Amino acid sequence: MSAQDSCLSFTKYLLFVFNLFFFVLGSLIFCFGIWILVDKTSFVSFVGLSFLPLQIWSKALAISGILTMGLALLGCVGALKELRCLLGLYFGILLLLFVTQITLGILISTQHIRLERKVKDIVQETIQNYRTDPEKSAAEESWEYVQFQLRCCGWNSPQDWFRVPSLSSNMSEAYRVPCSCYNSSATNDSAILDMISLSQFSRAGPLARPGYSTDLCVVPANSYTYREGCERSLQKWLHNNLISIVGICLGVGLLELSFMALSIFLCRNLDQVYDRLARYR
Repeated sequence: MSAQDSCLSFTKYLLFVFNLFFFVLGSLIFCFGIWILVDKTSFVSFVGLSFLPLQIWSKALAISGILTMGLALLGCVGALKELRCLLGLYFGILLLLFVTQITLGILISTQHIRLERKVKDIVQETIQNYRTDPEKSAAEESWEYVQFQLRCCGWNSPQDWFRVPSLSSNMSEAYRVPCSCYNSSATNDSAILDMISLSQFSRAGPLARPGYSTDLCVVPANSYTYREGCERSLQKWLHNNLISIVGICLGVGLLELSFMALSIFLCRNLDQVYDRLARYR
């Protein structure tokens, strides 16, 4: 076997092995998403949180798994069987994904102010119409999960929740807010804790915070809730994780470029005869 044939054979099996790995990964992601859809209770117990926007994440994981499996299958079959049409299609899809990611990155960097305003409008609308539209429950759960994880309340401040009509209360010195706003570290007073209508607690470990459901809590005015709005918390989170986000994006981009280079190299250098690359060696 010549050096060129050896190089092509190595490229072929390298592309196959990498795509086989991503096919298995896509299968696991898909199964994970289906598990969440079918058996939410077991998933919640496994994760250790009683509050998660399961509907959105389960569908997103299932769709991502299917797309990953489909793309990896194209790469595996195209490389192993040396089919130029599949390798070309594989290269085209990767190129489309890469261009889409670059376009999104440019749009986010140039239109970030408009994007921030759009996100603000969506969040404020979700808060203002809280529990008035059952079809928007997934968005409400997602926002509460953001509050719980980032330890914040409302968009600008907890005052955003105090003006929501569906949460109006007859109590003169207390407001109703989602339990995701409750700051469990603010007090250890058992009398105050008795006022909080938390439906359940779960622990992921000895140092874990309580997990919350989407029930409402009754808290004294301006007390025992996270004081900071989520707008500032999101900005802090993005600033603190900017290097990680950029690193992941660059890693994914370089991986896509590598796969594109391997596929186009293999596609362009395949011989025309059926017995090319010593197929069964």
